[in-house]
Amino acid sequence: MASSRKSSPTRASVAPAADARRAPEFGTVVRIRALLPALQPSMRQVAEHVLADTVTAATLTVTELAAASGVSEATVIRFCKAIGFAGYPQLRLALATEAGRAQGAGRDERVMGSDIGPGDDLGRVVEKIAFADARAVEETGAQLDVVVLERVVEALVRARRVDLYGVGASAFVALDFQQKLHRIGRVAFAWPDTHAALTSAALLGPDDVAIGISHTGATTDTIETLKQARSGGATTVALTNFPRSPIALAAEHVLTTAARETTFRSGAMASRLAQLTVVDCMFVGVAQRTYADTLAALKATRGAVGSRRAPAPRGRH
Repeated sequence: MASSRKSSPTRASVAPAADARRAPEFGTVVRIRALLPALQPSMRQVAEHVLADTVTAATLTVTELAAASGVSEATVIRFCKAIGFAGYPQLRLALATEAGRAQGAGRDERVMGSDIGPGDDLGRVVEKIAFADARAVEETGAQLDVVVLERVVEALVRARRVDLYGVGASAFVALDFQQKLHRIGRVAFAWPDTHAALTSAALLGPDDVAIGISHTGATTDTIETLKQARSGGATTVALTNFPRSPIALAAEHVLTTAARETTFRSGAMASRLAQLTVVDCMFVGVAQRTYADTLAALKATRGAVGSRRAPAPRGRH
């Protein structure tokens, strides 16, 4: 696994625009949101118009969408190709299909997926939060690249040690993964402090795995730490919401989430649940491949903390 022998990075949910000949295999809206930061400004105008009201966008002709977005028809076509479609008819059909599926499920995503406003009562706030969290988990699972996940799990099973990097809300996810791996006897460390993370990464080698977690994919502390780990030959993995973000370029393997953030939930809530979903997938994958050792470790660790549980109140079953 030496760095000189490593193959080109494996990217979850990323395909060169020039090679796109068919619609993406997962939600079109999810893909547009994920690629939004990497789009050119003119194409981003089209993306933002589509995301603002996908139901209406699906009814527009290419001329109407271009006019509504303030761009040329050629820009709309380039946008379609950049997100994985051969042309505008394919995008329009995909948007209409997704809108019909949402309506068939009895939900209006234009309302439930909208931002929380100052006039929303607490009941509507709860409804919107529950909707956003459930959608983040559902869409993350739908678009997760199982081929890349398999490669990451295999690397984790072989790893001498696993280092996990993340700051802010992503640090909690790293700590959760560390606890899970330790519970089944795997050597893992989470480093929320940047200096400690960098010094740890400098000591990693070809037998180790480094995982950087960043919702935006633009957190420089995590990016630089992942680069440091990769320079020593460690297998590197990025967990991010944006497959063309800087951290994705710094890693060999990229696993993506599909979380949308709102005014009061930026970078910390739906994104964290989406990241934990991917963490659970990695953890269960490792546990499956080390089944006997995992069961033994779980039994031992469960017994170690068993005495720390309070007895059930008398009279209750």
